[in-house]
Amino acid sequence: MKPESTNQLTEQIIGAAIEVHREKGPGLLESAYESCLAHELGLRGLAVARQVPVPLVYKGITIDVAFRADLIIADTVLIELKAIETILPVHQAQLLSYIRETGHQVGLLINFHVLKLVDGVTRKIYDRFVSASSVDSVLKNPGFSA
Repeated sequence: MKPESTNQLTEQIIGAAIEVHREKGPGLLESAYESCLAHELGLRGLAVARQVPVPLVYKGITIDVAFRADLIIADTVLIELKAIETILPVHQAQLLSYIRETGHQVGLLINFHVLKLVDGVTRKIYDRFVSASSVDSVLKNPGFSA
């Protein structure tokens, strides 16, 4: 998908998330927002895959379901949803890892536990340089323990 098309798609996704947040507000569980957002995206004619199992290859073995992507839209944008007080650097590293492992280039981290949804949206583009610096920042975070 061309970058301008990807930008338009992420704008549509963010618009749908804003609509869900406007309708339901903060305070629900992540699973409720996932259902509502999937429905809203479907109403907008977008292909939505929920709880997509993602395998992981490690030193010659394949872990069949290493994690589940919350939502993948139009086989292009991976969405990681949260309903938490504060997004931490480890959540951003999680998004980068997920888009790297799925082969997607763009991911959205959407936290519904905010007063204005625009304050809870982070867009990440994966490339090898971005991911390396993000991992370093997570490891340097005093709240992170390996």
